[in-house]
Amino acid sequence: MEPLRATATSTIALSLLLLAALLRAQGAPPAATPAIPLMLISRDARRPVPTTIVGGQELVALDDIATLLGVSLREDAAAGGITVTYRTRSIALSPDQAMASVAGRVVALPSPVRRNGRRWLVPLDFLTRALAPIYDQKIDLRRASRLLILGELRVPRVVGRIDATGPPTRATIEITPPAGVTSSVEAGRILLRLDVEALDMALQLGSAGLIDQIRAGDQPNTLAIFLNSRSGTPRVVTSSTADLTRVVIDVPAPNAPLDAAAPSTSVAPPAAAASTSAAATAAAARSVLPPPRTGLQTIVIDPGHGGTDVGARGAAGTEEKAITLEVARRLRTLIESRLGIRVILTRDDDRAVTPDERAALANNRKADLFLSLHANAASSPTVAGAEVFHLLLDREGEDARRRAEADAVSLPVVGGTARAIEAIRWDLAQASHVEVSAMLAGLLVDELGAHVPMGPRPRQQAPLRVLVGANMPAALIEMAYLTNPEQEKALQSDDFQSLLAQSIFDAITRYRATLEGSLQ
Repeated sequence: MEPLRATATSTIALSLLLLAALLRAQGAPPAATPAIPLMLISRDARRPVPTTIVGGQELVALDDIATLLGVSLREDAAAGGITVTYRTRSIALSPDQAMASVAGRVVALPSPVRRNGRRWLVPLDFLTRALAPIYDQKIDLRRASRLLILGELRVPRVVGRIDATGPPTRATIEITPPAGVTSSVEAGRILLRLDVEALDMALQLGSAGLIDQIRAGDQPNTLAIFLNSRSGTPRVVTSSTADLTRVVIDVPAPNAPLDAAAPSTSVAPPAAAASTSAAATAAAARSVLPPPRTGLQTIVIDPGHGGTDVGARGAAGTEEKAITLEVARRLRTLIESRLGIRVILTRDDDRAVTPDERAALANNRKADLFLSLHANAASSPTVAGAEVFHLLLDREGEDARRRAEADAVSLPVVGGTARAIEAIRWDLAQASHVEVSAMLAGLLVDELGAHVPMGPRPRQQAPLRVLVGANMPAALIEMAYLTNPEQEKALQSDDFQSLLAQSIFDAITRYRATLEGSLQ
């Protein structure tokens, strides 16, 4: 028996050596890197949710989800999978599969489920794609803000910027959606208390003028503005529209007459909604549109498609409407946090919006820039690359552009003076912006071309419906081809989506610098 036992031992050792060599030949498994934890916000608590990066994808452990969200886990040793159960509804998962069976319905995940020792790791989107449909509370994942919001909580987006260093120093805080705000001045700081449960903040502001810092307050629904020791008594003005609440803070020098020194602050009510019906467009009724503003104060980002209109669909099932919304959200975060510019999305969820409604929203919000995001499709799977479109005018559009340059309507205003505004057909609003839109398209091509593959005709002109009614410089970006297998896979990845957002952001930064240079 001893020789047999020795032979068996040798065989096992040899097998282990061969297995180790095979694993080395195939490459080691992707290394796991800890990521910045999410913050779970519920009505009862705030708790960190650890996550990790594996192979470029952010993952969360199922046992952490079970502890925090009250789901149960059961491994199936025979099948090699695991079942996640909440009350009477279940989700079935298998290792190395980028999908989940949710109450009998197959749901795609952005990356495979992984098993790491005794722990199961799932991509973050598992929370919204698989768990949310069977959960009894709303699950809102805000990846860019590192927030996981559980339940129907009011957690508005809060963006702060310094408009003027002064003195007086002016800061603007914008809260979306609108919320009640009370302010108080105490011990060298202004405290803003919002009538909400928590804040989703984009504040990356250092010292400027008479304001030393703007940061979160001691309570989850407060914001603190710390004043310089040389500041005088500040003034806080709060106003609201249907879309946001704006808080304007003016901090004067000591004994300075604030009313005389500070520019006036007002928030105009939303403009009357323009007709978006095809009949109104064809009727050639003239719509009075405000003139373009100088500078870059508001940007409208348009995630293409939505609702029942999924747009292009890749062979692996990737839908254009989901990609455009994700990149739009990433781009909004970059612009608001780094440039302090107000950003409005034409849709921030999965719903249908008509082309005319998209342009009307940008016009009614007095946007200075309009960017429409799309993913392309072609009959051949080999076609690939990003493309940027700006408006191509027909003869009627060219005539409208010349009339817009030569003619204006003067409307009386308070004080006995008048201001000139354009009065052109709503469906020809883009006519007076074609040259600047062409310049913007060139900047977008430059920046996208430096980071992502470009199509054979990276810059094109076309009579696109979504652009014709925009009364501001506008462009449409086809970010990649979903019908190309490699590009579909790239569009699913966080890295490529972030690269697209960064490229567009860089073009916007250059565009703003060009505007500022032309105003000097």
